[in-house]
Amino acid sequence: MGTDPRTGAAPDPTGPLSRVDYSERIPNNVDLAGDRRLQRALESWQPKFLDWWRQLGPALPTKDVYLRTAVAVGRDGWAHFEHVPMEEYRWGIFLAERDPDRKVNFGKHKGEPAWQEVPGEHRADLMRLIVVQGDTEPASVEQQRVLGNTAPSIYDLRNLFQVNVEEGRHLWAMVYLLHAYFGREGREEAEQLLKRNSGDLDAPRILGAFNEQTTDWLQFFMFTYFTDRDGKYQLGTLKESAFDPLARTCQFMLKEEAHHMFVGTTGVQRVLERTAELMSEHGTADILPHGGIPLAVIQRYLNFQFSVSMDLFGSERSTNAGNYFTSGLKGRWMETRRKDDHVLLEDTRELRYVEDGRITTTTVPLLSALNLDLRDEYVADCSHGVRRWNQALADAGLSERLYLPHEGFNRKVGVYAGHHVTPDGEVVDEAAWRARADEWLPTDADREQVASLMIPEYEYGRFAGWIAPPKTGINDQPVEFDYVHLADEGLL
Repeated sequence: MGTDPRTGAAPDPTGPLSRVDYSERIPNNVDLAGDRRLQRALESWQPKFLDWWRQLGPALPTKDVYLRTAVAVGRDGWAHFEHVPMEEYRWGIFLAERDPDRKVNFGKHKGEPAWQEVPGEHRADLMRLIVVQGDTEPASVEQQRVLGNTAPSIYDLRNLFQVNVEEGRHLWAMVYLLHAYFGREGREEAEQLLKRNSGDLDAPRILGAFNEQTTDWLQFFMFTYFTDRDGKYQLGTLKESAFDPLARTCQFMLKEEAHHMFVGTTGVQRVLERTAELMSEHGTADILPHGGIPLAVIQRYLNFQFSVSMDLFGSERSTNAGNYFTSGLKGRWMETRRKDDHVLLEDTRELRYVEDGRITTTTVPLLSALNLDLRDEYVADCSHGVRRWNQALADAGLSERLYLPHEGFNRKVGVYAGHHVTPDGEVVDEAAWRARADEWLPTDADREQVASLMIPEYEYGRFAGWIAPPKTGINDQPVEFDYVHLADEGLL
């Protein structure tokens, strides 16, 4: 194999940093050159990916963008930053370092060596898990493709593009697994990942949240906070998988996913800081005439994105989830830190559901409620960000606060589907729901009002009036750094 042009070091898949080989047509640290058949198959898929990127990737023309690229998968020094034309971004295949002594940590195979190949009896289930995960990655790029046209700053534009290129790389991660371990069927599934498109009536994306429109930057920030956080937890369960290549793939993807959630956390906070500033300055909650997003609208956006993201966890009771765990395909979040036997045959837990117009509880086997177990971890994580956002309101001297709606609010999947639950957790009939839904979910008027504020700001160091500047720049660069060079310099 060749050397890394940035370091001169030969890649070593088992070494302490597991360097990425950028001398190859497809950058990788999996010795792709050692399997010519696989290499040819992926090089045949690469032009199709690039065609998809040109057609459905970011719509705003740019010369180059200050992007982060992986150069190693170890704990330190793994990323390199430079201005890169996006169409020349080096999407590659990166797996975390392999632990030759790794064991299966849960289920009926607990204590056995981790799998380096796909067991025949689990082939269909593993491929389905990889396909569903892979389908979400290009979907979010498609949902966000026009946002560059209304970017509130060059800083935010760069963060959008960083999220986009890394979602594209995550697609590569899943496509590699399909090609390397699932033969002809895997190659066919990899083709389909580019043929489905977000919101397409004939070939939509697999999961509902990835067919919703991302209408504006407030929703983008909510998406990267709530929906990408769902991705964090799904990747966290796959990181525990007995199938070691999948576990190592997801382990590295989590490194990149952290930036996406940072964009959401800080993006919403900066919107709130500006909203709070305008509320204090003008002594009113109606700050739209003053160029800000009203707090009530922010809450409705939060309610929507949280609820559709909750649906991504699937039904609270799921035989499939229990079977995936028992078989070793998917573990729990932070599986090795759990203080139980990691087999769960005798364990139970409480589950809430609607009966006779009220929410009640029942005891169920834990193995059947692993989706709920994961969702509980997610909700606890989401609440941390809301507390942080509320601190911005408190710091401004305001009494208003944001909140997470009830778990049953606006649900289309699971035990709450078919029921109407208010954000406060009250079960109501359809008439009562319809009468008040506009208080709880974004209306067309809300989205039009937010859209009216989405006037792009492309001057370095300047920000749209509805969002506060960040405290610091990217990679120790100043906030006013030239993070993006637009193709049309007249926009600057």
